[in-house]
Amino acid sequence: MRETHKGSCLCGRVRFEARGELRGVVYCHCSQCRKQSGHFYAATNVENDAISISGEENVSWYEASAFARRGFCRNCGSALFWKHRDLDHISVMAGAFEEPTSLRGACHIFVADKGDYYAIEDHLPQYEKSGGGVVVTVNETPGD
Repeated sequence: MRETHKGSCLCGRVRFEARGELRGVVYCHCSQCRKQSGHFYAATNVENDAISISGEENVSWYEASAFARRGFCRNCGSALFWKHRDLDHISVMAGAFEEPTSLRGACHIFVADKGDYYAIEDHLPQYEKSGGGVVVTVNETPGD
């Protein structure tokens, strides 16, 4: 039987169910993630065909760039998703899952853009831009 992970936004109008193993949590320190969330993003990935979203009519999508959009609940404002136009998975905010999640940190990306008000004090790999197999921009490959 495949693992099932459930989650929702703060108000519960958007709920999702992810099937299968989740990728380790990637912490993104880019300015867009910090501005949208107030800190840095912590997200995992789910294959497009392995996630079901109920209450999709309550998800607003913000076109953050030419290659990606960010999904949030239009009622409570919870940041929930980050979706690259050309990839077959969706990033889901780790904090939106019900516990226990079994999630663990994997790496930090865009650390060159991190806020000046905090330090990264764990021992996870850190990448100036993308890295660790995470593709963010259209000109990157998984090895960048």
